Amino acid sequence: MNVNGIRAATKVRSDSNPGFVPWVRSAVTDIVLLQEVRATEDQTRDVLAPLLDDGWHLAMTESVVKGHAGVGVLSRMEPSAVRVGFGSDEFDSTGRYLEADLDTESGAVTVASLYLPKGAAVPTSASSEKEAEKFAEKKRFLDAFGSHLGSLARKRRPVMVGGDWNIAYAEHDIKNWKGNLRSPGFLPHEREWVGGLLASGWSDVMRDLHPDVDGPYSWWSWRGKAFDNDAGWRIDYHLANKAMATRVSKAFVDRADAYDRRWSDHAPVTVIVD
Repeated sequence: MNVNGIRAATKVRSDSNPGFVPWVRSAVTDIVLLQEVRATEDQTRDVLAPLLDDGWHLAMTESVVKGHAGVGVLSRMEPSAVRVGFGSDEFDSTGRYLEADLDTESGAVTVASLYLPKGAAVPTSASSEKEAEKFAEKKRFLDAFGSHLGSLARKRRPVMVGGDWNIAYAEHDIKNWKGNLRSPGFLPHEREWVGGLLASGWSDVMRDLHPDVDGPYSWWSWRGKAFDNDAGWRIDYHLANKAMATRVSKAFVDRADAYDRRWSDHAPVTVIVD
């Protein structure tokens, strides 16, 4: 769940929009994967104190850049092991990836929270140096992270990697796909990268359960009527290895029923595992 800043997400906006904490308490879930926390661990523990007092456990990693990125695993059971990053000198300190081993009622599993860089459009002569670097950074991340996913896919232990992948893989995954053919998140090399993961043994469990529908979308711009018109992107995935995919029974997007009841520009995506 990309919370778009955990301190903002936990604010009570109104009686009809009490924020993230009541949602967790009412959700049918034992594990919440957090992205874009954008806070220190102390700040995060402070705003999540009601949940931690309820018995939830938090494992997280911050970014070296203050107020940027940050991922975590919020779980009813205490992790038996936590690993930050995926062995990359460049990216392990950026607060974009964390793995946790958990002993659940259904057995031992590994879950991972991912916040993949947004990137930028393919550079042209008119591109700024910053845009060109953002494009190159995402390509480097995909190359390095793809290797790590290759080793995870082969594990006999059930593994689920969930979060904000910042890539809409197929035309079904973005409302206005024709208008976004040159947009970051829908570029050919990004979509090919996701396709390679699926071909290598990973399962996109939401798409497997909902093969012929548009979406269900999980991100909408705050601007205009994107949310009201359901003009969104499906960029929040749960990819499962073979040992995990066979146990998934249900997946759905918990979309707010009105614009003013949103506490993030993303909606929670829930996967039920038997």
